[in-house]
Amino acid sequence: MQKYLSVLLPGIQMLSVQPDTKPKGCAGCNRKIKDRYLLKALDKYWHEDCLKCACCDCRLGEVGSTLYTKANLILCRRDYLRLFGVTGNCAACSKLIPAFEMVMRAKENVYHLDCFACQLCNQRFCVGDKFFLKNNMILCQTDYEEGLMKEGYAPQVR
Repeated sequence: MQKYLSVLLPGIQMLSVQPDTKPKGCAGCNRKIKDRYLLKALDKYWHEDCLKCACCDCRLGEVGSTLYTKANLILCRRDYLRLFGVTGNCAACSKLIPAFEMVMRAKENVYHLDCFACQLCNQRFCVGDKFFLKNNMILCQTDYEEGLMKEGYAPQVR
């Protein structure tokens, strides 16, 4: 019977090794794990320093993130999305948006956070601000209302 206390991290278990337990072999370096803690992931045991992202070398037990594997690589979330995630283009600047980047959405449009602003006056929006969408153009309330007066258009309120 194994004697471990377990703390569950998404996809990774951190185990506290009890003194009377036979040391496990590390899947990363093949040495015996004599540390106070070890990690269990992918049905294997690891030193805390050996379970790392194949791209950025971040310690996955420390990050506390979900473990991703593909093409025989062990990856953190950011690198998995960077390598295998779906990317798209910003509706305002048309530049590529990496899969791991935070975005703003308005209907079917996706924007970089920095691009999500009124496209006439460049006013940035704060949480709770109203914005209007006209012909895939983001407008602040002032520019929307001025446009209504001048041109009589009626964008959709979001």
